[in-house]
Amino acid sequence: MMADQDAMELVRGSVVTHRRRCGKPNCRCADGQALHESTVLSYSEGGRSRLLTLPADQVAAVRAATERYRVRRQRLEADGQAGLETLVARFAPGGRR
Repeated sequence: MMADQDAMELVRGSVVTHRRRCGKPNCRCADGQALHESTVLSYSEGGRSRLLTLPADQVAAVRAATERYRVRRQRLEADGQAGLETLVARFAPGGRR
């Protein structure tokens, strides 16, 4: 079980509420008003959007893992930008050497 929690340290994607019709003609959702809802992880794979239905007891953990991913990605982007600016300042014409 510990390996599962380590794997969920970071999760790429978004936790969203998926609303849909089931397709049964006599269901409450048939008129499009009272749709069925489930909480899913939305992620892209191979250029396609995928949905993974989440068990209710895992929603908070997965949501936290997606937020950690976003924070880490923003930090990585900022660090990469700082490194780029340093190189440009050092090697671009008119920069310091």
